[in-house]
Amino acid sequence: MFELIPYEKFRDTPNVRFFDITIPDSNARDLVFHDGPAVSPNNSAEGYWQFYLHPHQEDNLLAVSGGRTFYLVNFAWTQPFHIVRLEANGDILRIPPGTFHRSVSDPNGSLVLNQAVRSAQATIASEFRVYNSAEIPKLWQATSKSAAPPQIHGFSRNHLRVA
Repeated sequence: MFELIPYEKFRDTPNVRFFDITIPDSNARDLVFHDGPAVSPNNSAEGYWQFYLHPHQEDNLLAVSGGRTFYLVNFAWTQPFHIVRLEANGDILRIPPGTFHRSVSDPNGSLVLNQAVRSAQATIASEFRVYNSAEIPKLWQATSKSAAPPQIHGFSRNHLRVA
């Protein structure tokens, strides 16, 4: 399942903190900037949620500034739908391969560092394909208002933002 990974502060000086955020075996780094309340991937033209799914990549996401809410769906999990909140200076969110995911930034945007672990089979075409929930009945069902409520992590329900 997904994991929230703490990291270590290793030094403090006046007004400066140093952290070791190393992800073992990371072989790719992405810096993803959302300007304002961005949604990634965007909803379809008809308004349906869209998701990424990386078949050959593990994401390890750290909010560097702002906050971002992640919507995760993985049918291998006991509870397939989870909503996870990342705040700057919080934990690293590990998303395993094969997990549908999308994110929504706070009104002022966010900056997230991904220390990905990509297998040799990973390509931009295979890892950054967009999946429309309207075209995948099981995904649509898991995220619809009539489905079982998602598991919420990292914030209280009164701070929940819906995409």
